[in-house]
Amino acid sequence: MGRPEKTVFISYRRTNVPWALAIFQNLTFHGYDVFFDYQSIDSGNFEKVILENIKTRAHFLLILTPSALDRCSEPGDWLRREIETAIDEKRNIVPLMLESFDFGSPLVKDSLTGKLALLNKFNGLRVYSEYFFEAMDKLCTRYLNVAISDIDLPALNIEAKEITEIQKTAANEAQPVAKEELTAQEWFERGYIFWNSKNFIESIRCYSEAIRLSPDDAVSYFGRGDARRDNKDLQGALEDYDEAVRLKPDYAQVRVNRGNARRTNKDLQGALEDYDEAIRLSPYDFFAYSCRGRARGENNDLQGALEDFNEAIRLQPDFAFAYRSRGDTRRNNKDLQGALEDYDEAVRLKPDYASAYFVRGITHQIMKNFGEAAKDYEEAIRLKLDNSSIRSSLMAVLRKLGRISEAEEQEKLARELLTNDNEYARACFEAIFGNVEKALGLLKIALAKKQSTKEWAQLDPDFESIRGDPRFKELVK
Repeated sequence: MGRPEKTVFISYRRTNVPWALAIFQNLTFHGYDVFFDYQSIDSGNFEKVILENIKTRAHFLLILTPSALDRCSEPGDWLRREIETAIDEKRNIVPLMLESFDFGSPLVKDSLTGKLALLNKFNGLRVYSEYFFEAMDKLCTRYLNVAISDIDLPALNIEAKEITEIQKTAANEAQPVAKEELTAQEWFERGYIFWNSKNFIESIRCYSEAIRLSPDDAVSYFGRGDARRDNKDLQGALEDYDEAVRLKPDYAQVRVNRGNARRTNKDLQGALEDYDEAIRLSPYDFFAYSCRGRARGENNDLQGALEDFNEAIRLQPDFAFAYRSRGDTRRNNKDLQGALEDYDEAVRLKPDYASAYFVRGITHQIMKNFGEAAKDYEEAIRLKLDNSSIRSSLMAVLRKLGRISEAEEQEKLARELLTNDNEYARACFEAIFGNVEKALGLLKIALAKKQSTKEWAQLDPDFESIRGDPRFKELVK
């Protein structure tokens, strides 16, 4: 015979903590023994606290919003591991589908790989902020009021039990979640959907409404910061990231994004400080290591950059970006063969990685493998990476291969694209055509603006014709 159970685990993405807390408070009031990771348990205790709590509880509530599954395509993602554990343990899984969540949307479908593809088979419940209490009544009377049979519910070990009680006490001491906070969450998710569809103006509007309703919500400032960044408002993005950090100093992900914005703003020292803090807060964040590696490379710390990329790859072996970035570092350190090996792995993992083909083409060009370089440049262009730099590089190698008519066509296309490029790209173009004075003048401006490093300019095959000029040597020494 089955038996009724009132033990519940709430699985959620931290961007949706108001929903998780509201559900916790409601179910606790109705006599359920509920656990959720309220204060963010560190990765060292994940196995013995989070996963053990799933195994010791009969019901598994999964809060689904458009942003919740954002990183579930990563094998080591915590939310993914929670869902997989609940499936393996045959728990009573109840997806709680909040506003705008749709199993049929491409955004969701791309994340539902492996065992997660089973999620839309479970009987889910729609939850809206306007009818929150009605949804909770239905959850208790229908979805959780089921007889549980054929499952084993072991007891928590002593250490896990102690941490669990600390988490529950902290959650019980939290202020009741106001309706405005849940409405703000709905505006946040709308902002996320618009951001994913690249409608940044509308995304900013939705995030701003979420902030108006819940002014202390660091996550909404973070989201609006991303939207402003992608809308080319770097200063506005930095202001939002600053506010998110002020409201939530232990928010590792916003530290990474603020670091990226600072790096774009040529504030390498500020970027490195943010990456250092992000890694301290989240030592298993492979993306943070990759970002710090890029900044270290730009700061001429090639050894530090290599160490960071090695760690990122160790933590996430299928992370194509880290291989491409480590390849750049190896190339700048004159390890061309090592760079090629990394670029090969990057395009193997991500066959549509246009910029990886481009940099592999540059490396082939440096090594005088002009035929391979041409193939890489052409593939990058086919994948929609189109600017004067890649057209100029392709033109140069086609000349080397004696394919003159094709080279002239690329020259024409490069000239059409050149007006939108920065001084470094224009310096490359002028150097290819032997316009020494123009090339040197533009390169001087480009280096002053930190559009490239002196180390890369020394290697860049586009400067082959002026590399022996004393003025070029002086610029890049």
